[in-house]
Amino acid sequence: MKKGIAGSVESNDCLITVYEHDSLKININSIVYDFFKDNIENTIRKTLEELNIDKIKVVVEDKGALDYTIRARLITAIKRMGNNDA
Repeated sequence: MKKGIAGSVESNDCLITVYEHDSLKININSIVYDFFKDNIENTIRKTLEELNIDKIKVVVEDKGALDYTIRARLITAIKRMGNNDA
């Protein structure tokens, strides 16, 4: 199974892991989950839509990252998944 990882679990960052999957699945674990869960999920969905990706599993370990950080980590993880020969 291919996977890609980007980011860290440092403050104001997020660690995003993406896996090959037969449908779209998003798991979010965030220190600000109660306040910003919808914003985080919308950022992920919008980014995936722009990349024409609808079959992937996204796991987010968020430590208060801003939208542009989440987007950058997601795009990088997806690119790394494509370069993974595992």
